[in-house]
Amino acid sequence: MHCTFLAGVNKCDNTSIAHNTAIGYSCWIRMLRLAWRRSVSKYSRVEYIRISSAAFLRADGTLQSSGGNICRLRTQNPHLPRYKSPLLHFQPAYYPSSSVSMSMASGGEGSSSSPHRHTNRLAKERSPYLLQHAHNPVDWYPWGEDAFNKAKHEDKPIFLSVGYSTCHWCHVMERESFEDEEIGKILSENFVCIKLDREERPDVDKVYMTFVQATSGGGGWPMSVWLTPDLRPFIGGTYFPPRDHGRRPGLKTVLTRIINQWQNNRTALESSGERILEALKKGTAVDANPGESPPLAPDIAKRCFQQLAHSFEEEYGGFRDAPKFPTPVNLMFLMTYWSVNRSTSEGIEALQMALHTLRMMALGGIHDHVSQGFHRYSTDSSWHVPHFEKMLYDQAQLAVAYINASQVSGERVFADVAQDILLYVSRDLSDKCGGFYSAEDADSVPASGGPEKREGAFCVWTASEVRELLQDVVEGATGSATQADIFMHHYGVKEQGNVAPEQDPHGELQGQNVLIVRYSVELTAAHFGIRIEKVQELLASARAKLAEVRTSRLRPHLDTKMLASWNGLMLSAYARVGAVLGDKALLERATEAGNFLKEHLWDAERQTILRSCYRGDQMEVQQIFPPISGFLDDYAFIICGLLDLYEATLQTEWLQWAEELQLRQDVLFWDDHGGGYFCSDPTDSTVLLQLKEDQDGAEPSGNSVSAFNLLRLSHYTGRQEWLQRSQQLLAAFSDRLTRVPIALPEMVRALMAQHYTLKQIVICGQRDAPDTTGLLEAVNSLFLPHKRLQILHHLENMFQQKHRHSHMLSGPVGFP
Repeated sequence: MHCTFLAGVNKCDNTSIAHNTAIGYSCWIRMLRLAWRRSVSKYSRVEYIRISSAAFLRADGTLQSSGGNICRLRTQNPHLPRYKSPLLHFQPAYYPSSSVSMSMASGGEGSSSSPHRHTNRLAKERSPYLLQHAHNPVDWYPWGEDAFNKAKHEDKPIFLSVGYSTCHWCHVMERESFEDEEIGKILSENFVCIKLDREERPDVDKVYMTFVQATSGGGGWPMSVWLTPDLRPFIGGTYFPPRDHGRRPGLKTVLTRIINQWQNNRTALESSGERILEALKKGTAVDANPGESPPLAPDIAKRCFQQLAHSFEEEYGGFRDAPKFPTPVNLMFLMTYWSVNRSTSEGIEALQMALHTLRMMALGGIHDHVSQGFHRYSTDSSWHVPHFEKMLYDQAQLAVAYINASQVSGERVFADVAQDILLYVSRDLSDKCGGFYSAEDADSVPASGGPEKREGAFCVWTASEVRELLQDVVEGATGSATQADIFMHHYGVKEQGNVAPEQDPHGELQGQNVLIVRYSVELTAAHFGIRIEKVQELLASARAKLAEVRTSRLRPHLDTKMLASWNGLMLSAYARVGAVLGDKALLERATEAGNFLKEHLWDAERQTILRSCYRGDQMEVQQIFPPISGFLDDYAFIICGLLDLYEATLQTEWLQWAEELQLRQDVLFWDDHGGGYFCSDPTDSTVLLQLKEDQDGAEPSGNSVSAFNLLRLSHYTGRQEWLQRSQQLLAAFSDRLTRVPIALPEMVRALMAQHYTLKQIVICGQRDAPDTTGLLEAVNSLFLPHKRLQILHHLENMFQQKHRHSHMLSGPVGFP
């Protein structure tokens, strides 16, 4: 957090602060104008925001930070240029250390059997995150008019606290600060306190995260922002400890200083926030110039590949040393790049990068070898010790990446991993009504018991646990080895634990083991002198026994909120994996998901997607009132899922609904002036910045997915306006695509699809006929990222199609 007036309180009285601030503002304006003129054509829009905010913050004091203990760190793109103007002479903005902020840490939600001393209005909410704070001694409000009106009526600043239910450091800040009676009293008496679930309201989260990133150089959750009664931010940060720690101010100190400044220096606070907000509005604009065309796809794709290759970590795969994230959007781009550059060295290298990363992830501890699925990220470069949270959007995208890898390579192991992921989702993240839950927490109570939850407790093992569980001697094995000996050798289990101290700075995993495949099945078989098939059987049996033991452990918290966008991603996963494998059960599950979305997250009367719904106490699906209307991501991801479901089942109802949703998306979010889609409804006056997401991160951006959706729909429906709209969207992001295509690999894929055109594959025949089924299996076995698939029952219908680049398949056809 950067807040110059906080530091100034300790140095001088309020009069001198106000005087120095006034001088600083005039200097800041002059410097800002000069810096902007010199940087507008050369540096990124994000850098301009940093210049302006940092120049202002330097004008009357020092820079401060809220520290690096945050969940899901979001920093500005490291590939953007860093600008330090000699004219400004400001101290560089503080970036929380990745090694600190991403490492596992102690704590979590404490368990208590005592009755609740406090209950606030969040008890009436359905969001699991808000419910976690329903018994804080804080007068929390949900985001809404009641809170806004109270702030205006009482003329109080707003304290906005943003997080999500499986956020480790959100749990820590709650336990340390929001359950503290003294801090709760200060908050309740001096602020209107709003608690926001970022997964329910990503639009609000994006606005204030943009502010925090621009004024501090980084961001994450929990996010803490102070606003004026009209919702304009004037200071922000992430995690704060409850009390001062060294040179870092605690939350109590920060609150006291803000109260003082609000009472004695309010004009300066409001002025600073207003200036930074105006700079953000200008700096975050994404617009196409009149008549501008999208950039050349081959050039952009090559630059994206080169940037990824430059950041590629060759030993274990992935795109940085540590912490290391799965980044499915990067892997999907690399496989697509290979598909159009198969004969070149760069194309081959791209494929090797993708497949090597996927192999190493599948072997690593980030992959749950006992209960399936993937954890959020790895704290080390070898994919060994993860942050144990499991997110629905990761499972969805990784399932697609792995099934595509199986198509590309022909290796069954990749398809097995894709099935493994969907097994986990079907068992642990599925609602009986067909929807999918959002996430599983990283923290849980250890098997040995204790008052507090620990990260990874549900997933790790001691050597003694493994030996006790797998005692049987394996017949014919060298040295009378037991099943435990073979399992421990294969998965790297050590008597003293296999987690290095640097990966466990708080000692939560001492003596524990995170399973990681250390040897191939062939090497393990050779080591113990037994058949490969026997080793496979023994390892499968051992994993099943460990899975059974896990059922007796206290499970981590499950976020049963069902989000439209993430359900759309998972719909795609089941449809694509089911189609490739010809698995009817997976396709039936995909159809259930499509029906769930239409029944529970589509308001037919208002023609509106709803953002979320919730599992009730009786396992029924519940909705809040008024419901939250969907955002761009909700429409884009569902449309993509429906198109994938149509191609997997060839049932036209899904294509028709996708077309209907695209028409609504255009009405709600399209920018007629600058092209592209806004992330949220631009008519919502409570959302101060109208943003267009320009980065494919943990999830692809709504604009990236929409660019591809529009292209696919234009081919299916013959609507040329959607083809033109896709081109306008890509033109709006032309500058970003040209400079840092690595920030938008999914959009680069859409740009490539525009350039190489979609090839229409039409199969003529009855859907259930054996030869038709054979043709569909042949098509689905291939990785064809620029295809669209259609089936016609009568040959004459083929000639009524007006689409170009069609390849008609009739009767048995062979593929290379």
